[in-house]
Amino acid sequence: MNKQYKHILVLTGAGVSAESGLATFRDAEGLWNNHKVEDVATIDAFERNPEYVHAFYNEMKPELSAAKPNSAHLALAKLEKEYTGEVNIVTQNVDTLHEKAGSRKVYHIHGQINQAVCLNCGQILETWDAVDTQTVCPHCHIAGMMKPNIVFFGESLLYMNEVERLLKACDLFISVGTSGVVYPAAGFVQAAKYHGAETWEFNLEAGANNYLFDKHIYGKCGTTLPAFVDELLKSAEEKEKNND
Repeated sequence: MNKQYKHILVLTGAGVSAESGLATFRDAEGLWNNHKVEDVATIDAFERNPEYVHAFYNEMKPELSAAKPNSAHLALAKLEKEYTGEVNIVTQNVDTLHEKAGSRKVYHIHGQINQAVCLNCGQILETWDAVDTQTVCPHCHIAGMMKPNIVFFGESLLYMNEVERLLKACDLFISVGTSGVVYPAAGFVQAAKYHGAETWEFNLEAGANNYLFDKHIYGKCGTTLPAFVDELLKSAEEKEKNND
């Protein structure tokens, strides 16, 4: 690998957190953490029974709060810290394992489990404590207006303006642990490729959109990604030495 990249964009999915012991919450039966998606992950469900929806996300918080970053998260944090080019992460995960590993440029397009948003004023409350229909917004001081800051089905993804800018700018696009099924995230590789980026897929097996990637590395990302990052850093260091 002898190319020096200026803008690296990494898309991560459930596969990157699986090795930290976090299950893929939406399974093949369409259930999310053993609940029907339409009962816990839609605006209709929240309007119909906000107590139930809040309870669902509150139950998930202890597991996600206690989870530790694995070697894939740590490798990406190392890349951001040590690589000479810019490194950004766009994640579909609602956990905070990238941040725990040390990554700073992280865009949670599906929201974060440790946040709630006030439907009255738009203020974000960041907390690992339980949030419910009695919670008072610290900004507008109104109770009962906090919604888990999770993108429900039918809602727009977060940070899409920033993501669009990053997709246009990146010259290396890396997808880690994603199925390639859920859009629009599954289409990010196509956008990056259109704007001239080299594209790599890291996965246990080929994703649904694997034909869009230039290169594929299959296996546990906790093993494959650190080796790839070390190679990137080594290549960049050698290139710097040759330029001196």
